[in-house]
Amino acid sequence: MHGEFKAFLLKNNVVSLAVAFILGAAVGKVVSALVADLIMPVVGIFAPGGEWRQLAFQIGGAKFLIGDFLGSVLDFAVVAFVVFLIAKSLLKPAPTPETKTCPFCLEVVAKAATRCKFCTQAVG
Repeated sequence: MHGEFKAFLLKNNVVSLAVAFILGAAVGKVVSALVADLIMPVVGIFAPGGEWRQLAFQIGGAKFLIGDFLGSVLDFAVVAFVVFLIAKSLLKPAPTPETKTCPFCLEVVAKAATRCKFCTQAVG
């Protein structure tokens, strides 16, 4: 049973998924700390009054925490931008393979192909 369980974990990439999840959580903490500790204090300097997250208004008995909402939106935008920059710097696009068009069915096939995978005609 131990062997079957180990094979299940390896076959379904459960271990790789777990490692990716743990690393993702760690990167998320680093990015959140970067935003909270380095970027948001700069935003607070330029915000009028400094306590802009406390901004609220009341209509009837309902209190709308507009500052808290705008702060959360700003946090999300900054975190998303930082993650975008990290992903852009780490992930390079895969090179596109050279292709040609089949003269019979006009589908795109690999340049080295001798037969079209769609219509099976020789494309030499």
